[in-house]
Amino acid sequence: MNTFFANCRARVRMMGAVAAAALVSCTSVSHAEPDYDIIGRQFSLVLQNAHFSRARFSQELYQQFLDCYVQSLDMQHLFLTQEDVDYLNERYASSFGDYLLANQTTRLAEELYAYFSERALPRIAQAEQMLRAYSGKMPAFDSNRTTPRSRRKLPRAKDAAELDQVWRDQVEDMLLTEVLRRENLEKLAAAKGKPSPVAKEMSVTDKMLARIKRMRNEIQEADREDMVSYLLNAVAHVYDPHSDYMGAREEQRFKDMIKASIVGIGAKLQSDDDGSTTIEGIVKGGPAARSGQLQLGDRIVAVSHAGDDNWTDVMFLSIDKVVDLIRGQKGVPVKLRVQSADTGEEKVVTIVRDEIPMSEELASGRIIDLKDGDRTYRLGVLTLPSFYIDLDDGDVHCAADVKKILRRMMQEKVEGIVLDLRFNGGGSLDEVRKMVGFFTGAGPVVQVKDSRAHVERLTVSGRPLFNGELVVLINKLSASASEIFAGAMADYGRAVIVGDEASFGKGTVQVPRGLADYMPYFSSREGCGMIKVTTQKFYRVGGASTQLKGVASDIVLPTVTAGLRIGEGEQDYAMPYDEIPRAGGYVKSSRISRILPELMARSQARTSQDKDMQYTREDIERARERQEKNVVSLNKAEREAENAQLLERKKAIDAERKVRYEKMAAEDEKKMTIYRLKLSDVKAARLPIASKDDDDEYMDENKDPEEELTETPEYPSKLDPVLREALHIVKDMVDMP
Repeated sequence: MNTFFANCRARVRMMGAVAAAALVSCTSVSHAEPDYDIIGRQFSLVLQNAHFSRARFSQELYQQFLDCYVQSLDMQHLFLTQEDVDYLNERYASSFGDYLLANQTTRLAEELYAYFSERALPRIAQAEQMLRAYSGKMPAFDSNRTTPRSRRKLPRAKDAAELDQVWRDQVEDMLLTEVLRRENLEKLAAAKGKPSPVAKEMSVTDKMLARIKRMRNEIQEADREDMVSYLLNAVAHVYDPHSDYMGAREEQRFKDMIKASIVGIGAKLQSDDDGSTTIEGIVKGGPAARSGQLQLGDRIVAVSHAGDDNWTDVMFLSIDKVVDLIRGQKGVPVKLRVQSADTGEEKVVTIVRDEIPMSEELASGRIIDLKDGDRTYRLGVLTLPSFYIDLDDGDVHCAADVKKILRRMMQEKVEGIVLDLRFNGGGSLDEVRKMVGFFTGAGPVVQVKDSRAHVERLTVSGRPLFNGELVVLINKLSASASEIFAGAMADYGRAVIVGDEASFGKGTVQVPRGLADYMPYFSSREGCGMIKVTTQKFYRVGGASTQLKGVASDIVLPTVTAGLRIGEGEQDYAMPYDEIPRAGGYVKSSRISRILPELMARSQARTSQDKDMQYTREDIERARERQEKNVVSLNKAEREAENAQLLERKKAIDAERKVRYEKMAAEDEKKMTIYRLKLSDVKAARLPIASKDDDDEYMDENKDPEEELTETPEYPSKLDPVLREALHIVKDMVDMP
């Protein structure tokens, strides 16, 4: 079932996902009534002239534009047959780019999307018909059939008849997955003597029908901005996966993301199966919390963006569009029509929008006093979720925030730091340049090559802020700016890189450019959006690119991301790896290479005995095996047996962990004192002791009833196994000459 929903949701969020791994440098945009025909032409000209490849439009590229467009709308090959694709090739492949250059972007976008909709909507209706037929009696689920977990790289169905069978399999998988989920929850609830969490849920078929209705609406609600965005993004992504077109709405989301703050009501929203949008979280101290009018579980059914009596029905509206309606200008009220979680009664709520700092996305730290015999080590953990910056010339800069935390760590006499860049997808090139200097002092940071093969060395001046021991923690989702930082630390011999075998592998620089600046003199400049275009490739000071290969870890640990097929090499149209000469002006310390064999040996001795690392290695192998097989059974008995095996394994692991974690927690209490060091703490007279509730400080959230039925114990001291091992490594470094 997951393939169907993944297809639709990924289509709607196509641009947002790419933005998360961006390395950017600056500019601005405008809003409102755009002329997409002129925008399409100017976008095409800017892309050809500004992109690193400087590739001109050609018949070969036109075919790739169409291929990319079709794949982006139908990633799981559920809506379009090979016959459909053949027709589109015949009709559009040879002239795709000509439409854009001839000011016919709107026509092409609407024609292509109409063709897609005309084939997708009947398939959704077919799924609804099958589900209704099963509302009285479920399938027997006793066949020996299987269905692929992912159809993304499989051939398309050759015709409508073959696609019919694909959809029969999809519907059965949807139903079987939901039936098994409910049966499993009922067993867990019965074993704990608790009421079933599924008792109040709608029927299985009604739930699936509601989900499909939402998918139908996501296809039908696409407006001209969406259609043009799908089209222009397909063109941009053929040049490389990180070049994008962003319409006015997506541009604002991008800018909010990279500055780590938004203007809104301070609530976390989630699409519900009944079509409404549920309040899943409320930011403490935010506008919604201050108003006292909303509570967790309330359902939003309509929004008045301007705070007047012009309501937009948001039932079954995509979550992105609901969020866009609720966000707006600071100080301006928004009205919500809400169904109370307690009584079900409808009420109207008015909340004045305000700036919401996303504090969980900001730099933060901890200081850990670790006793070992007669010695107490003072170690730091600095977590950076992204290299954020305010593109609207605000005062949000991650380098400034990191500097504050580092200075307090030095004031606290920290001997070694683990800098956690796991899941950090990148951000500002200038911010990472500054941050490298905090640990290396003056010298080159990164080399940047443009489309004319001109290489520029970006440098930093001044003295280092921190001279102690350093471990940089990465995983497969550490990308772009994270890779610049990790690569510089490795090339200078300044840090030990720890984590997945290698980072994401994104070695390109994107520049966001407001298309309003490129519009003809008498054209409207409102709502043009922006193009984020790859203009440069970056290289480590040692000369190697991070493109495709990423930054390799010195010490590889089993991680939760290791078994996932993610990274630049998994992207279509990824740019190639290459190298340039090393930069002059930097000296690599030999200390890390000298002590690394001993660090590796000590780490291997610990991790070979670590039960959690062992479990993770087993999970990695299971994940890789599932991906290779790429099949899921439609036989209930087989699925039940598989689930039972997984459940028994989980129960055994949880039971073992419960005993072990209790001992670890007791040991931690004796040997560790952990201090919180958030940005709000940097000027405190004394740092507060870290609490297990610190993560809940930002937001109150709904409890997941399914999670409450599991007995998975929480890892002691909120130091996950990989982070704990990284702390051991930096402690070893402190001990070594």
